[in-house]
Amino acid sequence: MELTPKQQIVELVNNSKKILVLTHVNPDGDAIGSTLALVMGLRKLNKEVVAACQDVVPNALNFLPETSEIKSDIQNQRDFIISINTTNAKVDKLGYKQNPVENRLDIVITPKSGEFSQGDVTITPGAAKFDLIFVLDAPELERTGRIYDNNPDVFYEVPIINIDHHSGNDYFGRVNWVDLTATSTAEILVSLLESLGREKSVFDGEIATALLTGIITDTGSFQHNNTTPKSFTVAAQLVAAGARQQEIIQHIYKTKLLSTLKLWGKILSNIHEERKHRFVWSEVRIDDFRIFNAHESETSGVIDELLKTVPDIDFAILLSEKNDGLHVSLRGVGRGINVAELAQKFGGGGHELAAAFQIPGSSLADARDKILVQIKEVQAKRLGLITEAYNNIPSSNTTSDNYSKSFEDFETRNPEDQSVDEVPLDQIDVT
Repeated sequence: MELTPKQQIVELVNNSKKILVLTHVNPDGDAIGSTLALVMGLRKLNKEVVAACQDVVPNALNFLPETSEIKSDIQNQRDFIISINTTNAKVDKLGYKQNPVENRLDIVITPKSGEFSQGDVTITPGAAKFDLIFVLDAPELERTGRIYDNNPDVFYEVPIINIDHHSGNDYFGRVNWVDLTATSTAEILVSLLESLGREKSVFDGEIATALLTGIITDTGSFQHNNTTPKSFTVAAQLVAAGARQQEIIQHIYKTKLLSTLKLWGKILSNIHEERKHRFVWSEVRIDDFRIFNAHESETSGVIDELLKTVPDIDFAILLSEKNDGLHVSLRGVGRGINVAELAQKFGGGGHELAAAFQIPGSSLADARDKILVQIKEVQAKRLGLITEAYNNIPSSNTTSDNYSKSFEDFETRNPEDQSVDEVPLDQIDVT
């Protein structure tokens, strides 16, 4: 009888000593909460665990335990190998000398016969010393960013466990536990940690709080339409295990940095209503982050908590100009509105009511007007409006020829040469 994904994972964990836990770039509450909960649970099973994420933990999530344990890369998890070609000389003695004054370590090789030269020495990184890799809340390996790009050999050498809840998952692991009915990856991990701790429970207040954070953030505190009876049941189970629900609510929804409030004020002052086409949109420029001394992740939440609350609209859009390009986040308001289809037209994705896309290296001046034109065209067809020239879009300093050419280049580039990240629910804030 074939083992279930959960049974396969338990078996792999039991046979592993050193485990790497990864999540996606621009992490949200589900990504961080799931990562921390799994790390803490595995350590209770006496496993050596390393957690990594390319991007920093958002400020709002720093109340969770051990966020400082999440590394930005795994380079220091490799040996540094110095190889000597002994064709022309044989080794008699090998030693080293510490030189603390110059912060140097001298490796001393005494030849038994012959002579060594500089050409005999080669330096290579050793293989990463992991027995198992967990990738959480990511639809594809590329969503782990530089960690995957800089260490592709690790992902070919080490078994991968892929745990996710998004429909666009690539099933890239040796074991794939992808539950499309789950509200979050954290919800899936509750069941896994129960099985891993069958002999002795690994649950405590810290693990329960981390997991509940994932569920709360991915359901919008149980307000999103992905909320299910099971999510309430699992949440109750976690509260019973010691999860601090009010602490989560306080940090996620009731605490905002002054820089965040100023940035959100700017975004709100930039709101444009496209009444005929039933959507609103706003933008934030890269200079706005500098002016308000705000981190790029501080746009997170504004579209859910404020922009999409405008009455009589189908969806809201936030265009965020950041260091690596233009990030566009979309939120549907009512049933029957599929913003993921809109995002897919620009190489992105997500869920029916929450989606996003990114245009690397682009800016508002390059792409904003063209994006809005295409979205209006889609809405015009959906609403049965007569196609017309859209002359009311605020103009940028870029000529129409320039931004059209920019989009032509973007739309026709080989996706293998420069891909656009597909952003699932966990990335819907495009932080």
